Amino acid sequence: MNMTLASAQSIISDALAAGQQHGFKPLTVVVLDAGGHVLAAARQDGASNNRFEIAQGKAYGALALGMGSRAIMERAEQQAYFIAAAAAALGGRLIPVPGGVLVRDEDGTIMGAVGISGDSSDNDETAASTAIEAAGLTAQVD
Repeated sequence: MNMTLASAQSIISDALAAGQQHGFKPLTVVVLDAGGHVLAAARQDGASNNRFEIAQGKAYGALALGMGSRAIMERAEQQAYFIAAAAAALGGRLIPVPGGVLVRDEDGTIMGAVGISGDSSDNDETAASTAIEAAGLTAQVD
């Protein structure tokens, strides 16, 4: 199953709603398909600059390494040279902190990834996971 524009837009809407419900700072949400292409993105009013690039880097890194960006952060703590090399290989498009969440369908196939930036990394991840689950999909944070 492929990630559709409608699914991406639904995830964005639900992520922004989750952020507002929890009182998070303004968020930027980027949804990538399984190939790492941007399907949709949104930036809330008041979000600081370059949040798109950070959110995209969280999602892109998750897809590239096949794990949520929380797991990438944990790996960076143990294997800093590997993550530094991976970031270089990806042209710097790897942000190794929580907020990049893989999206899986009911069969476990990766459909894409969601990256969020704007609040704490843990809160970014919460908004992404909440939105993915609301779409009836599985969020993989590790």
